Amino acid sequence: MKITIISHDDWGFNKQIAEELERKGHVVTNINFSNFKYKYPNFSYKIYNFFLKALLKKNLKNIHFGKKIIEHLKENKEKQDIILTIKGDFIDPVSVLEFKKFTNKSIAYFNDNIYRCPKIIRVIPNFDEVFSFEKDDCEKYNLKFITNWIYTSKLEAKKEFDYQIFNISSKDKRFPLISKIAADLKSKGIVYKIIVFDKKMKTIDPNIEFISKHIQISEVNKYINGSKLLLDISRKEQKGLTFRVFESLGLEKKLITTNTDIKNYDFYNPNNILIINEENPVIPQDFLNYEYKEIPEFILKKYALSNWVDIVFRSY
Repeated sequence: MKITIISHDDWGFNKQIAEELERKGHVVTNINFSNFKYKYPNFSYKIYNFFLKALLKKNLKNIHFGKKIIEHLKENKEKQDIILTIKGDFIDPVSVLEFKKFTNKSIAYFNDNIYRCPKIIRVIPNFDEVFSFEKDDCEKYNLKFITNWIYTSKLEAKKEFDYQIFNISSKDKRFPLISKIAADLKSKGIVYKIIVFDKKMKTIDPNIEFISKHIQISEVNKYINGSKLLLDISRKEQKGLTFRVFESLGLEKKLITTNTDIKNYDFYNPNNILIINEENPVIPQDFLNYEYKEIPEFILKKYALSNWVDIVFRSY
């Protein structure tokens, strides 16, 4: 099939989908619209955009993304069999609807929840099919449920570790909890690496490393491979599983998480996965010492990228 991937791919996760599709013999175009930077021509445009967002729920940046994406779609003279859009709520709905002119089927995947990103609701009707990693959103808005995917392999895992615990997150409402956990780990003498992406670099915390630019997945994986356990802090009202969960599965690493819904998955094992309370995030020393218990291969295959691609891009 001829397939186009449209995504806001800061970290490099979605590039993996294009690579997997190519391995399966498809002809793939990958449009990463995080590269389409928008700059206000002058200050008056900034004021105009303020009123545009407040009164009409539009955004010059989202409109810019849509126009640039359509320019790239026009460059491809062949009509696509499928266009997959990830982070479609970052694009104005008019442009999203126009994607259908360039494909036989326009589908979307959201690995954010509608509680956090309510603009998702505006673009859902403009796709032929919509997938989400958030169970509640699927039920409420009649979307199709699918998780994120495993892209790592235990063959890549290191046997010796630089850190006992690793986490990388963006600075948002989760930060106070991350800061609290980092302070606790340091007080216990646990060797860890916690990185927080903060574009403005205004926050100071001696227990956390801050970055102002996204780092690619290849660099993140070096830290993941060099860590014994992974730490996963979910956003408020989020049940969908982050990539930390699937990295831990692929590399057979234990996981510490605040996501209580993880216990409802077939790979859940309390020996491997510690669910901590956000109000009192206690990490027992015993959990750090337990050996990982292997998950059956047939379960892992369900969450592998290869299977994810087969489900989402099944023959239409």
